[in-house]
Amino acid sequence: MYKGVKRALDVTFSLIGTAVSSPILLAVAAAVKLDSKGPVIFKQERLGKDGKVFEMYKFRTMTDKRDAEGNLLPDKDRLTKFGKLLRATSLDELPEFFNILKGDMSFIGPRPTLTYHPWKLEEYTDFQRRRFEVRPGITGLAQVHGRKAIDWNDRIKYDVEYVDNLSLGLDCKILFQTVWNVLTMKDNDNVGKTSETKENKDA
Repeated sequence: MYKGVKRALDVTFSLIGTAVSSPILLAVAAAVKLDSKGPVIFKQERLGKDGKVFEMYKFRTMTDKRDAEGNLLPDKDRLTKFGKLLRATSLDELPEFFNILKGDMSFIGPRPTLTYHPWKLEEYTDFQRRRFEVRPGITGLAQVHGRKAIDWNDRIKYDVEYVDNLSLGLDCKILFQTVWNVLTMKDNDNVGKTSETKENKDA
């Protein structure tokens, strides 16, 4: 029953959030454009509910600088000065309001993983695939328990725990903890490389 209410809350608050933050969205968009060449919005394929692929939106925080052989430079070398600020404040996540309106995401839920990272969909165990039973979120249980500071296998266990205990009370608890973490920049290691191959220790 709560899943239906959850979707209605997502749409309502994403509309309110988009309207209230529109001056910030416009200011950030202009700053991204002035800071470096490239599109304002970065689109990336992610795994959503039921493992379906969708495009997630973020403000662009990196350039596409390449070495002499045409290979992309490491993330830390492509991160712009303004992009570093956006990541530190989590403002790069604001365009995800539009993903919520489209039905790709929710405010609260397991963070949507890349199609190949930490591993491909077929490499998840049956237990781990349960994280895809709900819409992915801007923040989730794993994010308030360490974010990138914890191992991927542990993150996914938190995701499944969230699915098993889905409720309005849990969503509110995660939301308040997320706000606190953003304000204090706790566990905000949001600059590291995420494309390297990981080992599924539970497989």
